[in-house]
Amino acid sequence: MTVRASAAALAALAILVTACTPAKLAEGRVRSALLDAGLSEPNAACMAERMTDRLTLGQLRKLQALQSPKRSIADYVMTVRRVGDRELIEVTVGSALLCASGLAPERKPG
Repeated sequence: MTVRASAAALAALAILVTACTPAKLAEGRVRSALLDAGLSEPNAACMAERMTDRLTLGQLRKLQALQSPKRSIADYVMTVRRVGDRELIEVTVGSALLCASGLAPERKPG
């Protein structure tokens, strides 16, 4: 294997590993949990992308444990506030505001 081929293989492996980080793998689960909580598809997708980029897996697990009937985005934020994790609350509130307003770069039209 040439040096160039080895470098290309290593670069491809690095991209693959980066793309499959645990947080990114969790994004689909977070989106599903947000949908189950009553959020719209666009808001859930936007928030899941932002939250998995900014929260630890432990914090994402705390969110997953929040089971309750469907609710509005405001009710969801109030429920998250009861968890007591300041960073989790800040990321959730910020994501909710930016995604619901359409100002988040992650927000897809639709």
